[in-house]
Amino acid sequence: MTTTEKLDKVQCAAEAALSRDPDWVTFYREVLGLRGVVRHTYPVRESLVEFEQTEAYEEIQHMLTKLREKGPVPANDEEPTRVITVRLPKSLHEALRVEAHEHHTSMNKLCISKLLQFIDNQMIPAET
Repeated sequence: MTTTEKLDKVQCAAEAALSRDPDWVTFYREVLGLRGVVRHTYPVRESLVEFEQTEAYEEIQHMLTKLREKGPVPANDEEPTRVITVRLPKSLHEALRVEAHEHHTSMNKLCISKLLQFIDNQMIPAET
């Protein structure tokens, strides 16, 4: 499969998933998750890293951000919520708290954003 064909496949799958009006967790799982179309199409780490530099990846991130702006997703049996504990220095915690305040969002949303995507102002959902 050519590079263009791979990009088309991923873009079509992302647009199809978005057209079903999913919550952001479902969209993430189907498109970017471990068993999603992106990982299936780019199974080798190097090719995945190259894909992450494309406009198609940026557009998928924008789709995901728009879905996240709809608000929290209730936990369900298919996608239960997990909690992690992150140990970090007080100075980093304070910096994250201030950054979240500056972006008018919660620390949880900010940290999820940082875990999901390249960060700029357009990719951080506003607090609803």
